[in-house]
Amino acid sequence: MTAAGVHESAPQAAHAPIAGHPVTAGARLAWLYLTSRRAPAAAGLLAALGAVLWAALYWHWNIAGGRAAQLFIPLVIETGIAAVIVVTTYGPFGDPERATGRWLPWLRLGAPVVLTAAGVGALAAGASAGLMPGGSLAWVRNLAGMVGVGLLCAVVLGGAFAWAAPMAYLIVSEGALVRGWTTPWAWAARPPHDFGGALCAAVVFAGGLAAFTLLGARDSGRLAVRE
Repeated sequence: MTAAGVHESAPQAAHAPIAGHPVTAGARLAWLYLTSRRAPAAAGLLAALGAVLWAALYWHWNIAGGRAAQLFIPLVIETGIAAVIVVTTYGPFGDPERATGRWLPWLRLGAPVVLTAAGVGALAAGASAGLMPGGSLAWVRNLAGMVGVGLLCAVVLGGAFAWAAPMAYLIVSEGALVRGWTTPWAWAARPPHDFGGALCAAVVFAGGLAAFTLLGARDSGRLAVRE
């Protein structure tokens, strides 16, 4: 069997597109990235946490005590939302993905931003049931700062462990509220319009986003052994 006499491709092959439309291809790439990070499941959890906040405000769930007790439930929900967002930094492909994906930094940048915006939307929907302790500026500041802390943790320890940083920051925030610390780095304990707290949260969010965009989440030891 030889290829003699074959000088040109089939007519339908000449007209077949080599690649899809750039917009369609880009959307598919973004969707594949998000699904590999379980972003759709994360969006469902964000909606569920927003519903919990709505119920807490509607039925006036509270813990007896001072300001720290009043802020406890909203702060726990904000922490949960931040933890859900940063866990999506964990990817299953490791080095092969970093070596072949030229769009990977842009996907790393876009995914946390989109999920953080979804988290803000979930909090806004939940806050519609009543008066949110601390006001809207405070919970946007708190969420952004906690996401930044989680992204930095993902770069250092790995995406699978990124949830630990917002949880640790929750403990620090509760201590700051109880003891009356005034440092702006404990922004969750600061008043809603405190400029220093907002600036520190913004710096941490921007720093975490930049570090994750450029470096990505560190591979866990378990993934390294498999590879």
